Amino acid sequence: MIRSLALLLAAFAFLAQPARADDYPTHPIRLIVGFAAGSSGDVIARIVANKLSGELKQNVVVEDKSGASSMVATDYVARSPKDGYTLMFATIATVINMTMLPKAPDVEKDMTPIVRVGSISNILVVNPKLGVNDVKGLIALAKAKPDELNYGAAGIGSGPHLASELFKQMAGVKMTGVLYPGSGQTAVDLIAGRIQVMFAPAPTVLGLIKDGRVKALATTEAKRSSAAPDLPTIAEAALPGYSAALWFGILGPAGLPKPVVDKLSQATNAALKDPAILNELQSQGLNAAGGSPDDFARFIKSETVRWAKVIKSMDVAKKAQSPAKP
Repeated sequence: MIRSLALLLAAFAFLAQPARADDYPTHPIRLIVGFAAGSSGDVIARIVANKLSGELKQNVVVEDKSGASSMVATDYVARSPKDGYTLMFATIATVINMTMLPKAPDVEKDMTPIVRVGSISNILVVNPKLGVNDVKGLIALAKAKPDELNYGAAGIGSGPHLASELFKQMAGVKMTGVLYPGSGQTAVDLIAGRIQVMFAPAPTVLGLIKDGRVKALATTEAKRSSAAPDLPTIAEAALPGYSAALWFGILGPAGLPKPVVDKLSQATNAALKDPAILNELQSQGLNAAGGSPDDFARFIKSETVRWAKVIKSMDVAKKAQSPAKP
């Protein structure tokens, strides 16, 4: 009896040991994206996941769980087992939500930073039939027709949503916001003419721009985008000081074992140094970042402070209580 109890206790002790880097992963990893298929996060996540599968010698499977501007996905991952098999492909919306919505998961308390992947620019695009050719022309039209132009964005507090609101504030114009589950659906309505303006993540609209189905006016980062180097930035074209980049990174639930965090971070950094992957990501307009989990944690803190100030000044939090519907 005593021997059996000792064996049982030993078995429990073994199972309770933290995950070890040398035997992780032993089965496929799920990488959860908070927006719909075709969104910038989905596109970038699949490129990264494909390379990570080779680095980790296990399939990394992308799974879209859209809803509430990625809050559904964030909450899902935060509540997942702390074993490294359910991760989140986070975006700027992940930190914006917790500064804007009371029920949003607190990224700094509920999640484990692993690695920052990089950032891309939004592209300001319009329906070609709108008849404007540059940012100043759009501002002039919006001033002449207050609240008559509709802009589309993927979710309350998403990067494109705040990029749109920041544009309205700095340009002194009034446009009506129409919020969608993802950028792909937003682009469909832009082409159809149900909305006239969209701040779109570069991967979502580069093909549409090339085909002439939407018209590009400018990009939103402080520097010109590698995906569209001929386009001016909004700061260059009309609004000095304007900047609104999208960023991406990988998070796990809080309490993820350090050996697992380190292995995932090392594998992602290795992937981001591969020339083929870098070319593929750059073709989508992404500037790769990389770095340590601590680097990512500091970045998240700085972004939280930055966007909290913007949200407070724009009063987006009150608007978030009753979002527009497509």
